[in-house]
Amino acid sequence: MAFVVGENCIKCKYTDCVAVCPVDAFFEGPNFLAIDPVICIDCGLCEPECPATAIFQEDKLPPGQEGFVALNAELVKLWPNIREVKPAPADADAWNGVADKLQHLEY
Repeated sequence: MAFVVGENCIKCKYTDCVAVCPVDAFFEGPNFLAIDPVICIDCGLCEPECPATAIFQEDKLPPGQEGFVALNAELVKLWPNIREVKPAPADADAWNGVADKLQHLEY
């Protein structure tokens, strides 16, 4: 079972998690990160590194975020792999914890 990036990553896109991933399972979109479920080895190193608390084990996703399992798997096919930490967007802290952000996801 893999880890999944959930809704709170949208418009926050902190990349602290990328630095600790031993298998380079993260992929970067315009305002969201996704984890490749095929590459992820379920080590759990990324989860505590996320300042937005947006990474969950697949079977422990918060209610209503189950769709992010398929969304992560879909987006990693479209986006480039990210292997280095990058600065978060300037307004990331303002978006951290905002509800219903799926409408703001950019492909």
